[in-house]
Amino acid sequence: MVAAGVLAVLLLAAGAAVALVISKATLSTDSTALAKVGLPLGGGTIESVSVVTGPHSRPVQVNLKGHELWPQGQITAGRQVSIDVVVKRPGWASWLTGKTQHLHLTLTTPKATVRHRYLTVRNGAPLRVGFTQPVATVFYGSSASDLKTRLLDGTQGRVTLPKSAVAGSLWVAAVPRTWETAKPQLISWFPAGAGASAQAYPAPGTTIKPNTPVTLTFSKPVSKALGNTLPPVSPASAGSWHKLNDHSIVFRPEGYGYGLGAHVTIGLPGGVHVFGGKTAWTVPGGSPLRLQQLLAVLGYLPLRFQYTGPGPGTSTLNQEEAAIKPPSGSFSWRYPNTPAALRNMWAPGTFGQMTKGAIMAFENANGMTADGIPGPAVWKALITAAAEGHNNTFGYTFVQVNEGSPETQSTWHSGRTVVSGPVNTGIPAAPTAKGTFAVFEHAPSVTMSGTNPDGSHYNDPGVPWVSYFNGGDALHGFLRASYGSAQSLGCVEMPYSEAHDVYQYTPIGTLVNVS
Repeated sequence: MVAAGVLAVLLLAAGAAVALVISKATLSTDSTALAKVGLPLGGGTIESVSVVTGPHSRPVQVNLKGHELWPQGQITAGRQVSIDVVVKRPGWASWLTGKTQHLHLTLTTPKATVRHRYLTVRNGAPLRVGFTQPVATVFYGSSASDLKTRLLDGTQGRVTLPKSAVAGSLWVAAVPRTWETAKPQLISWFPAGAGASAQAYPAPGTTIKPNTPVTLTFSKPVSKALGNTLPPVSPASAGSWHKLNDHSIVFRPEGYGYGLGAHVTIGLPGGVHVFGGKTAWTVPGGSPLRLQQLLAVLGYLPLRFQYTGPGPGTSTLNQEEAAIKPPSGSFSWRYPNTPAALRNMWAPGTFGQMTKGAIMAFENANGMTADGIPGPAVWKALITAAAEGHNNTFGYTFVQVNEGSPETQSTWHSGRTVVSGPVNTGIPAAPTAKGTFAVFEHAPSVTMSGTNPDGSHYNDPGVPWVSYFNGGDALHGFLRASYGSAQSLGCVEMPYSEAHDVYQYTPIGTLVNVS
């Protein structure tokens, strides 16, 4: 009887052990889903699921498809995921093993990367991209922020992608699971050949900003394609070359960069073939409206400019962007009694004589050639002056020459008439041109020579207080028996004392109106 009792106890213990084993749930990885739950023999139910990707992340919402866990959104490939599942055991086993079982699994979502980022593709051959493990979805496009999605039939280790040219680049990402997302990588392909070839980004011939980095990617390692010399950048720009990897380098501009209106070129060795044309780009010039805004702010126009908002401030980058796309604001006349002739020629956004004269005045004040052309150097100087507050302190002058009877001039400066008096303009055979012109040469004394209407020559040394404004026409002093009528060969002659006073107010850039 004792032996039988012992045997019964042993059988009961064995049965309990079997029940414990067969009523145990499992949580494991899956080849397509995030994970799968194995329920105990005899049944059971999944009571709760918790999925997180980090200690401070929001829970990942999942769907149950049978016993599989599928994320509702996308999870980054290569991300560590923590999964907790509570399973309710079947009633017949719960008396021995407990009503519920808590399961935990930590996994890393599978990740695939491009095997080779620089490919050689034979003429006519497809572009085949290989990955470090089979993938279910591939993303690709010309921009990292705008990718097309292709769901594959099963998983594949190599994928054929569209190839629009014999050489080019694509942003590519691929994931082993359909519910994953991944950061794209830039791949480049080149035609087969012994020589080195290169691709440039942005594409050659396109428009770039003054601070746009330029990347060069070579079919061969940079050291073999270029040797030990980095390519020169023109115009000479603040910035430097940086090595991205064995095949790519990038030039990153600094400060003012290439400059507004610049034609940017990068010189490569003759043996390097560049796809897409020569390594040249264009930076747009600043707009006439922004020119006028800056000239008004700096005091070179008879107007003020007030920004609607805070304006671009002292940042060089912001100022360059404002030059291309002017900020909003309003102009107002600086002086209440501005002459009507000057008011009538003002045209916001239009490059006219008033704007040209203001540029010439700015150039002259800053030691530049006063040609009135807003080239890259002028824009740089304007932006620098605006950032540093180097304003015009001279004021604004407008000279009106009236060919009535008598002929007179009125020199208006910063809100008041400072000099007025009689003048002599050109005779009918050599008239003074009518219109508005900017003074382009300013000298206290010159020698004037030329040909008279009758064919004889003249040579007048020591002509004083000269401001040339149109070809050989100038404001200057000249001794005559009388003034107030047409007597000159095109110039505007004045008594010495009057010419002296006018000269003080008519530097380069001053507008002279003859009517």
